[in-house]
Amino acid sequence: MEEVKHIPVLLNETIELLNIKDGGTYVDGTIGFAGHSKEIENKKSIKLLIGIDQDQYALDCAKETLKNYNNTILIHDNFKNIDNILNELNIETVDGILVDIGVSSYQLDTPERGFSFRYDSKLDMRMNQDNDFSAYDLVNNYSEEELIRVIRDYGEEKFAKSIARHIVKARLLNKIETTKELEDIILSSVPRYRGNDGMSNVQRTFQAIRIEVNSELDVLSSFIDKAVSKLASGGRLAIITFHSLEDRIVKQKFRELSTGCICPPGLLTCVCGHKASVKLITKHPVTATSNELALNSRASSAKLRVIEKL
Repeated sequence: MEEVKHIPVLLNETIELLNIKDGGTYVDGTIGFAGHSKEIENKKSIKLLIGIDQDQYALDCAKETLKNYNNTILIHDNFKNIDNILNELNIETVDGILVDIGVSSYQLDTPERGFSFRYDSKLDMRMNQDNDFSAYDLVNNYSEEELIRVIRDYGEEKFAKSIARHIVKARLLNKIETTKELEDIILSSVPRYRGNDGMSNVQRTFQAIRIEVNSELDVLSSFIDKAVSKLASGGRLAIITFHSLEDRIVKQKFRELSTGCICPPGLLTCVCGHKASVKLITKHPVTATSNELALNSRASSAKLRVIEKL
């Protein structure tokens, strides 16, 4: 297998905050090329590492990276199914869970995967290539209203209406098949002015389509509930995000789970019965150091948040 260059983001910070212990069981829900997982294995004499990824190629690379460790189980699935995966393995609780949300550098840098506008390739953007639904299907079949919603909500793009309108107009003539064709449509949809060549609009639109194709935000909140339910007391959940919408969901969910009484102010006694199930290990997101940024620019948008099961 061809070696893939991969630099795991926030590696030292993540491993330290996961608080790896001897004899523990850990889950890497987005194992990728196993950069974080290999460090978990090297940190302590753990009992078991369960690696999950929906990208089969990444999973094959992880297998090669971890070939010298005999305490790993690799599973081709989405981390959103963590409860079912652990139940099928007859594992009641684990000591730590890690997920690194979003697209990988390998996926962006592989033209045939159709994630990036840097290459002229077929529209795809599927993290799990076994899925039927791709960026091609979205761009050519979503209604104008659905396109506006995706581009506005997931791309935070102020010209979403214009971009959606131009996509619909273009596909009346011919199906939109490539990343270059989509890029050209987006560029023709937004005004050009000093300081804006339109490429930031392209980037936000591609990002929005990728998020929708892979349902990246839909599963995040429910995943956190499932993950916490599978943590042993003192176990930790670490989530790395690369997008403000992802980080906002994680921040709000962690705050909700770490809050006790949620009764309206002014009540003399609690009537809600709500109790905190976790404590915040990181009150503010951990970000990359200047040294890491010098080695890996992708880490510039990475944010790490960690909680511990009570």
